[in-house]
Amino acid sequence: MSADSAAPGKSPKYKMEQSVTTCMVRDVLIMDKDTPTSEAAENLRGHARDEIIVTHHDKVVGIVTDKDILDKVGDTTVYAETTKLESVMTKNPVIIGEKKKLREALTMMHKTKHAKLPVVNGHEKALGIVYEDDILKRAQSAIVSIPRQLSPPGKAVLGNLGFVMQFAGILLLLPALVATFMGDPITATGIYLTMVLLLVTGFFLNSYGEKARMNLRQASIVIFASLFLLSLFGTIPYLYIPPLSPESGDLTETFANAFFSSAAGFTTGGISLYQTPEDLPQSFTFYRSYTQMVGGMSFIYLVLTAFYPSRELETMRGFISGRELHLRELFGTITVIFALYVAVVAAALYLLGDNDILDDISLAMSTLATGGFVPDSGILKDMAWPKQTVLMVAMILGAMPFMLHHTLVSKKFRKATLGKEILVYLAILATAILLFVWLGGTSTIEGIFYPVSASTTAGLQPSTLETLNVPGQYILMILMFIGGCGFSTAGGIKVFRLFHISDAARIPLNGRLADALRVPQRWRSGRVSADVLRNVKSTLIIVAAFPAMSILCGAYLVEFEGAPPDTAYFDAVGVITTGGLSAGTIDFDTSPHTKVILSMMMIFGRLEIIAIVYALAPHILDRN
Repeated sequence: MSADSAAPGKSPKYKMEQSVTTCMVRDVLIMDKDTPTSEAAENLRGHARDEIIVTHHDKVVGIVTDKDILDKVGDTTVYAETTKLESVMTKNPVIIGEKKKLREALTMMHKTKHAKLPVVNGHEKALGIVYEDDILKRAQSAIVSIPRQLSPPGKAVLGNLGFVMQFAGILLLLPALVATFMGDPITATGIYLTMVLLLVTGFFLNSYGEKARMNLRQASIVIFASLFLLSLFGTIPYLYIPPLSPESGDLTETFANAFFSSAAGFTTGGISLYQTPEDLPQSFTFYRSYTQMVGGMSFIYLVLTAFYPSRELETMRGFISGRELHLRELFGTITVIFALYVAVVAAALYLLGDNDILDDISLAMSTLATGGFVPDSGILKDMAWPKQTVLMVAMILGAMPFMLHHTLVSKKFRKATLGKEILVYLAILATAILLFVWLGGTSTIEGIFYPVSASTTAGLQPSTLETLNVPGQYILMILMFIGGCGFSTAGGIKVFRLFHISDAARIPLNGRLADALRVPQRWRSGRVSADVLRNVKSTLIIVAAFPAMSILCGAYLVEFEGAPPDTAYFDAVGVITTGGLSAGTIDFDTSPHTKVILSMMMIFGRLEIIAIVYALAPHILDRN
């Protein structure tokens, strides 16, 4: 990603003296000249750029655009499967060294009539591409910009964070009105105060920032800050509700209880300190479940808007819906669909039993958000199988990709949208159910319900898991680690990353071994795109970090809270994966500092840890 805001406030001359690497796009496809054009076209289909740098023995020998491939393969006498990039590339392209200055790049572009130049190192190995438009925008921004107190990157973070805070404040109007109409002034006061603080905070952040496009590091900071601030401000309504622990008058303990409960809501962690939530005001149990719906859906909105530039989204839209789909249309459609889901699930629960409709709405929101809060401690106990079936369907819907929900109601529904990620997820779930029914030592209906709850990271549990046998615990922990599908309200590592692990196994292969195994050229060392390498890196970090943090957390609970090892590690997995299933280790008696630590772990788990890496050490996931 180009550093458009480097050296803010400097003159155009200063910026033009910078290296071409400061304006270079690193996310570019690099392929060998013997790569089939069909393979190259497939890679271009899901890529943000429309050109390929062609190499031979790591040296740049040509450049190919998607237009070159289409023009060549459009000839009916040419077969894409047998045509190589060498046949369609522009040979001997003009290149520029990484130490050259931007002004030199512009001069070279004007002389050669090229609008983009591959950037190479001293060994002529491709590093990226520099575009004339990007350089001119850099110079133009230096002319029109005025030095400010905050740098443009800082302003982008503050501006986007302010927008999130204001949007969250508006969303909290619904539970505030519910509390008002139900005659619960205490709950209403806490929610209204939270609303005002969110709106005012958002206003001040917007006044010092600006709504601008962000790079990955800035987006990660915004997403982390958003979840943290939502959890922090969300503690206010809890402070108005007397805790169900013995009243000690300890403000630290009161804050820790409130912060933990708030974080469990907005992160959809779902582990509850309240063993009897029916003792809380009904409007407050509605607020708790509502925070999970807001946290689950808003997080996906944040990821889509922050991490995906428009060109990558266009690729996703084309695959999912077969047409151009604007973000506003997508968000609006998904919001309506999930509101409809909540209404249908709540109505089904109400018609199948004699529960309160508001409790059914709260349970429906928590279930679809894969959150796990319940409005009544006995609402799941001895629940008849038809109602459990409704909840299981709702949990699975929450674990499906957001794009699938839009596709299900679109006019251009295609079977291709039910991709291999969903099929693999369903296969894993079916296998886990068979194993859990066999080894878990529970009834048949619970043998189905618990794997669904764990794999969707919903955390709904009809009974205590303290006495669950060891094989059953491990099956549920593995399911919580894997989690649901990407771009869903579910947590965990996510199924699509399992495919990245297989990619990682093939990347290092090269030479005779690769020839013997007939490894495709794109999977040989130095022949994969920057996106593939970054995805593999991020997956390996997440796959290593989730179990490692769970082990450390479990050891902490054993050492400092005196928890039994088996239940401690089970609860630790439930926290970091936001799975929500608990064996009862965490309660009001847990020390305040432990609850704050666990709250932060739920936030880290909801961020899938990788956003923390982007924010603190982006060089680890450099696209190079």
